[in-house]
Amino acid sequence: METVNIHEAKTHFSKLLARVHSGEEIIIAKAGKPYAKLIPLKKQTRRTPGIAKGRVTDAFFEPLPEDELQAWE
Repeated sequence: METVNIHEAKTHFSKLLARVHSGEEIIIAKAGKPYAKLIPLKKQTRRTPGIAKGRVTDAFFEPLPEDELQAWE
């Protein structure tokens, strides 16, 4: 993991982003001390509608017991 100072990060931000996009992690330092970390985002997966079909029973829609309701207040 490479460490770059803020000035270098500002000057070469596009290049740093390209490296992060390819999987690297880069630390940005201020006065030699770690300040921030650039990491690649995880790929988002598409949500599948209906994934819980058949798993929610009628009990889900019944009112909560009184002691549970009081805990939420």
